[in-house]
Amino acid sequence: MKLLKTIYSIYCAVFFFSLFFVLFPFFVLFIQRDQWHFMGHYLNRLWAQTFFHCVFQPYKIDFRFKQNKNQAYVYCPNHTTYLDIPALAFAIPGHFLFVGKASLGKVPMFGYMFRNLYISVDRSTKKGMYQTLDASYEAIDKKRSIAIFPEGTIPKDGWPKMIPFKDGPFRIAIEKQIPIVPVTFPYNWIILPNNGGFLPNRHLMTIIIHEPIETTGMTVANVEELKQRTFNIIDAELRKYNKHLN
Repeated sequence: MKLLKTIYSIYCAVFFFSLFFVLFPFFVLFIQRDQWHFMGHYLNRLWAQTFFHCVFQPYKIDFRFKQNKNQAYVYCPNHTTYLDIPALAFAIPGHFLFVGKASLGKVPMFGYMFRNLYISVDRSTKKGMYQTLDASYEAIDKKRSIAIFPEGTIPKDGWPKMIPFKDGPFRIAIEKQIPIVPVTFPYNWIILPNNGGFLPNRHLMTIIIHEPIETTGMTVANVEELKQRTFNIIDAELRKYNKHLN
């Protein structure tokens, strides 16, 4: 059984990176002009879709509202594994920008694509944080949604139990008066455990995109309230699918 899992893991890794290498010249092309960046994002979506289909990963997307194409949103998913990033690209239609760690921009080749198509967060300096906010505000002004993992990192243990959320995505949503959309990945921690082994397990990948939480009329004084409400929605869904958390 372990041998089969190892073979499957090698197949997934080889296919994932080989597909990226094939697509990389197109990423480089689409990065060259801002008006082409949406094609770079859709290429990422194609990368994720092709990967999940070709590794025979079963999935279910539960989209609980009708997306307004003229409305920007702040998507806030829980975070338990590296699988969450392609899963989000795969599940959410339209052009949105990931907001991720600056360290992602240092990964060879992938980093070039990420830092030029998306928004990097450098939490080590105030200047870096302000630059992230400015880039997020600029994207929203262009009617582009953003996606931020509000935990800021993958928790080290206790999956899928979440750690406290950071203020960033909620402050952005309130400042721009746009909705927060909670997203729950109840089983990604089972499919690709963040234990260093990178041995995937066969399980239904379920993605729940919850109804938006409106921020109209809220001020920065409501950040904690909005943060807790978002946390509670995701946490309730995680407990529904993972009985050991109750």
